Amino acid sequence: MPIPGADLGAQYAPLREDLAATFARLLESTQFIQGPDVRAFEAEFAHYCEARHAVGVANGTDALVLALRALDVGRDDLVGIPTFTFAATAEAVCLVGARPVFIDIDPGTFNLCIEGLAAAVRTHGERLRVVVPVHLYGRPAAMDDILALAASVGAAVVEDAAQAHGARYRGRRVGALGRVGCFSFYPTKNLGAAGDGGALTTNDDAVAERLRLLRDHGQTGKYEHAVVGYNSRLDTLQAAILRAKLPRLDAWNARRRQIAARYAQGLAGLATVTAPTGAGESELVHHLYVVRCKRRDELQKHLTAAQIATSVHYPRALHQQPAFAEFATGQSFPAAEAAAREVLALPCYAELGDASVDEVCATIRAWETAAQ
Repeated sequence: MPIPGADLGAQYAPLREDLAATFARLLESTQFIQGPDVRAFEAEFAHYCEARHAVGVANGTDALVLALRALDVGRDDLVGIPTFTFAATAEAVCLVGARPVFIDIDPGTFNLCIEGLAAAVRTHGERLRVVVPVHLYGRPAAMDDILALAASVGAAVVEDAAQAHGARYRGRRVGALGRVGCFSFYPTKNLGAAGDGGALTTNDDAVAERLRLLRDHGQTGKYEHAVVGYNSRLDTLQAAILRAKLPRLDAWNARRRQIAARYAQGLAGLATVTAPTGAGESELVHHLYVVRCKRRDELQKHLTAAQIATSVHYPRALHQQPAFAEFATGQSFPAAEAAAREVLALPCYAELGDASVDEVCATIRAWETAAQ
């Protein structure tokens, strides 16, 4: 039986009645933009993230853009980012006119390399306005070290938590550790909408106020525009769906951790496939379960033939992408480049059964045995 990489239908089934009632209520209310469900979700999500404020926006990329705008990042400012992540992290920097400073990753965690960040701080000093750690695959970055290095040059920290809803770093929720946290509610995220959506979290009252201004055309009142803003409001429908899902998020994340533990056990001892490293002091949420294999493409082909879906996040590091070539300046980032050649995401979603996990592990073991 095929094993998909994600199964939104399986997630929807137990929510069908709740969501149908939500749709009907919202359609009857006709409050489709900035309705009461948006304000309610913002309060609930802020509480969940242990932050003072949450501000709903149209998508995760807008969340990053608005975070930088709210911190007055602009033309030719420097923003440190990991070079191994989704393109939106760098896009946001470019869209506000700033320049991304690419930094290599830690090969064990795939997150921002602390030594690389320290080198960027030494090189750029106070010209480095912001650091954007990405909690990649649902694993928190080393925030204490990142915050300390950023503070040493007066840089703000904006967390890209698009893949880390509910994760904890040393007991604290991600998204409330830096100046601003940025989330995506793309449908396949741990907390996903029925379309695009995003949010920002912050403990800074002034930043929250500016974010609310920027997301709605810079309006202080109807047709009163204080600044040039954006049309980036979270749809009321999406907010209502997210409200229905949020109480289930911790249980879904707990199941993802069970799946990850079963994979780790089932893949232990393999010579060609390396499972992710342990959690350490963090609580991971396993948005993706990513292994490494030097013969990645062969393994992926074998799994595809066995009707097991996999994906590569990401086949190129950002400094290797044509879109960001002008910022790469011929640099090499060995850990990121190796990851791009080797990573493979296995099926991982809360509804995935133990038997399917075991089948994936057995198929990988059979491939390794046959290849020897």
